[in-house]
Amino acid sequence: MPVITVTDLGKTFVAKEKASGLRGSLRALVRPRTLEVHAVRDISFTVDEGERVAFIGPNGAGKSTTIKMLVGILFPTTGQAQVLDYVPWRQREKLAYHIGAVFGQKSQLWYHLPPQDTFDLLASIYELDDAVYRRRLARLVDLFELTPYLHTPVRKLSLGERMRCEIAASLIHGPRILFLDEPTIGLDVVVKARIRDLILQLNQEERITVFLTSHDVGDMETLCRRAMVINHGEVIYDGKVSALKRSYIRSKTVSLKLGQPFEGFEMAGVQVAKHKGYGVRLEVDTDTVPIDAVMTRLLERYSVVDLNVDNPPMEAIIARIYQEGPPTENAEGET
Repeated sequence: MPVITVTDLGKTFVAKEKASGLRGSLRALVRPRTLEVHAVRDISFTVDEGERVAFIGPNGAGKSTTIKMLVGILFPTTGQAQVLDYVPWRQREKLAYHIGAVFGQKSQLWYHLPPQDTFDLLASIYELDDAVYRRRLARLVDLFELTPYLHTPVRKLSLGERMRCEIAASLIHGPRILFLDEPTIGLDVVVKARIRDLILQLNQEERITVFLTSHDVGDMETLCRRAMVINHGEVIYDGKVSALKRSYIRSKTVSLKLGQPFEGFEMAGVQVAKHKGYGVRLEVDTDTVPIDAVMTRLLERYSVVDLNVDNPPMEAIIARIYQEGPPTENAEGET
């Protein structure tokens, strides 16, 4: 049963551009030109209860604008949307009791106060029974391992510590849908993995629907079974993550810091993209050779101090979707 229904939803912003190359009083006499920026263009989709959906694309693709309409912050220019049978921009206050939202670049925690104070305030805002709140908070503190941070001012927390508190704050009232807008932005690899594991656990234990916007392909791969790719305000792919990975994500970048100078590496499906001294970056064609086989060969030849495996950038994936079209039926598979 759909908990989110979007029909021909669009958002256009109007901006004014002043004439360039003119100075002084002459510039003041020339009227600025009115520009229309189509952030979202007539998109339609549904999301079922308990789904984990990645809404991915490059910066400026329309991800954040879409999520802001779905939580009621922005009014659309065209189209309709229902979230849990509420029209978000008309019934925002009622909807707020049933959804949680985390914006990676905007905090809901009081900056100079400890997280505990924000949690207490949110419990009052959501009119939670004290006993229910205490049980819920205890579970979240245990799940997110927040005990060391509860009484530390937010300004003194690291980004990863703050983000765990942000997600816990969005879950205080037991929402049915969790909207996550770039929740792992700026986080290191270890913290990203921890945040993703926590979101997965909540989805599995409480059947919370997860709607995730991100430009990080790793978020999609780890968290979601379904992906929607948006570019220039249009959804250009909507399907299984497994089909997207199989059809378009065919390479990985392996960056290594070695314990000895790099002296070359040859293997089918592997190209040396860059190397200098103890550092090297490899491009791996995963259609030809699996990453674990490359790692095994590298470790046989070199001592590895540090390594990182990255996906291709979203721009490369989007270019391939435009070039090759949607995946065929036999490309799809279960994750």
